[in-house]
Amino acid sequence: MKFRFLLWMLGRLMAKSSRTNPDFQKQLGDKDLTFQLHTLDGKVARHYVVKDQRVTSHGGTATDPAFAIGFKDSAYGFATMNAKNKQLAFMQGIQNKDIQIQGNPALVMWFQGLTKYLKPRKKKVEAA
Repeated sequence: MKFRFLLWMLGRLMAKSSRTNPDFQKQLGDKDLTFQLHTLDGKVARHYVVKDQRVTSHGGTATDPAFAIGFKDSAYGFATMNAKNKQLAFMQGIQNKDIQIQGNPALVMWFQGLTKYLKPRKKKVEAA
């Protein structure tokens, strides 16, 4: 359930950033594609559509994604996407075959670059 919520929240964050964050919009560029994150057991899947510098998110599998990232199960997907060192966690998962990538690996790296724009902004604390 946590992984399903995480994927849904990721969609919400990307949709908002695609409307309000100029740096995020620049990263989207002129991309027109669909990508998918899912579990290898088929229990959880969500796909994301990038078109006209906007991102929309939909439950379920995509018919023909440009790339897909599959995690061995929900718990593993949640842990990997919340790891302190996400790059290391992804690389280990790929080496161990706990993460499988289908499609264009360059687009996977592009997606990972997008995620740096999704961190919540820290509110400035005013000195009293």
